[in-house]
Amino acid sequence: MLSIVAVGVSPVFALTELERVSIVDPRLVNAFGSPTGNSINVDQQIQISADIINNQEISQKFAYLIQIKNENDIVVFFGWVVGELNPHQKFNPSLSWIPKEAGEFTTEIFVWEGFPVNHKALTEFTTLKINVS
Repeated sequence: MLSIVAVGVSPVFALTELERVSIVDPRLVNAFGSPTGNSINVDQQIQISADIINNQEISQKFAYLIQIKNENDIVVFFGWVVGELNPHQKFNPSLSWIPKEAGEFTTEIFVWEGFPVNHKALTEFTTLKINVS
């Protein structure tokens, strides 16, 4: 009697709470998605964009949040977009901003599981500097 036993092994790794999603390549782009660089002009509309990647085997609801602070660490813009990522999906959300004054700004980009209530970070936040003249 011949017996055949097949064993499948799937790679298993544990994701920490902050490894469920990745933020990659934060950047400024124009309305057509072309990079603008980090130096822009007052009243120039730009998009704050980044690639976000679901590192999980399951779908993940997300909120992509942008907070822009001026040189005095005062928030001058806050916006978000929500959605859902399929397993291992890469997505490129962006939010529009028109600076009204010159200066150096710091953009903080977050990806949370829920917003505005019951929010949990899906990854560490990242920053992007913007120079406005």
